[in-house]
Formats: sequence, C-alpha cells, structure tokens
Amino acid sequence: MMMNLFSIFDPSTNIFNLSLNWLSSFLGILFFPMMFWFLPSRMNIFWNKIFITLHKEFKTLLGVHSYSGTTFMFISLFTFILFNNFLGLFPYIFTSTSHMTITLSLALPLWLSFMFFGWINNTKHMFAHLVPQGTPPVLMPFMVLIETISNIIRPGTLAVRLSANMIAGHLLLTLLGNTGNSLSMFMVSLLVIAQLLLLTLETAVAVIQSYVFTILSTLYSSEVI
Repeated sequence: MMMNLFSIFDPSTNIFNLSLNWLSSFLGILFFPMMFWFLPSRMNIFWNKIFITLHKEFKTLLGVHSYSGTTFMFISLFTFILFNNFLGLFPYIFTSTSHMTITLSLALPLWLSFMFFGWINNTKHMFAHLVPQGTPPVLMPFMVLIETISNIIRPGTLAVRLSANMIAGHLLLTLLGNTGNSLSMFMVSLLVIAQLLLLTLETAVAVIQSYVFTILSTLYSSEVI
C-alpha cells in the first residue's frame, strides 16, 4: 500500500534480495547499436556533433589554463545524466536521477576533488577568492563567511536541483493520471493531450537539467584553476 505520494518513486524491484532499479542507470549503453562502434553511422555523426559543440563550450568556460582532456570528463557526465533522465520518461522504468543517492554521489565527489585540487595547488588564489575585489575592509569578515557557506552548499544545491526538477514533472504526470478514472470521455481526451504536452516539456527538462548540472560543475572547476 502506498504510504505517501512520493513512495511511488522508491526502488521496488527485488530479485534475490538485490534491487535492480539502479541498473537502469547503465541501460543507456544498450541503446547504441552494434554498428555505432564500427562505422560512422548517422547516430555516430549526430553524437559527434553534440560532443564537439559541448567540447568547445566547456573549453571556453574552463579557460586556456585547463588541463587537456578535462572537457571529456564533463561530456561523459552530461551523457550519463542525459540518458538517465530520458530513461525515466518511459513507463515502468525507475528514474535514478530523481533520488539524492545518485545526484549527491555525482556532485559531492566532483566538488571535493575541485576543493582538494584548488587548496593544494592554488592556495593563495583560493584565499583571494573568498573576498571579492573592491570589498570594504569592514565587510571582509562577513564576505569570507558568506563565500565559505555558499561554497560548502554547492554540492547540495547541485544534487537537489537535479532531483527536484526530475521528480516534479513525474509527480505532476502521476497526479493527472490518477484523476482519469473519475472523468468523462471528453475530459479524458483533454487529459491525454495535457499529459502529452507535459511529456514534451519533461523531455526538454531532461536535456536542460543535464546541461545545467554539467555547466555548473564546469564553472566550479574553472574557479580553482
């Protein structure tokens, strides 16, 4: 029995006491046909154009002092989140990115690695970043406190933003779908049209949220270089 409305998003598939819902996070690889890996198919060309565009944008954000190959890490992160967001749009498929277990597992290690790298290699720059340029001496202690707090909550905001945006649309679709039994045929047809429009909106949200998560991670990493 459903205890609350949010319990429908909990993992519930258990075989041999193992939850298989988390395996949906890696099902995106199965969408690639075998010919993708050998010949330059249309899908290969399509994804290459996307990757090249993302590479150029991430390279601009990271700056000229970034290490070679850094953009590929963020492109892989974008692809992973995008596939998981899209998988959640299909019926009866567990949406892993709507849970803090996945989103915080992505955001927290990234943020910790940026902090460790910055404080070990660019200590003076990290201290200078705590006080914005032109701050009056009287406000410097308060600015250090504010900047420190805003820096600490970054992984939490990244994780909550992604999970909240993914669960909000699914929750709205569920609420609308549960009202279909008590509606007339005309209202049901309007409900189906409304849900199709919401599904289109959720498709755009799936792309936008994966892009926002990756862009913010790129900006956070550029600050420590």
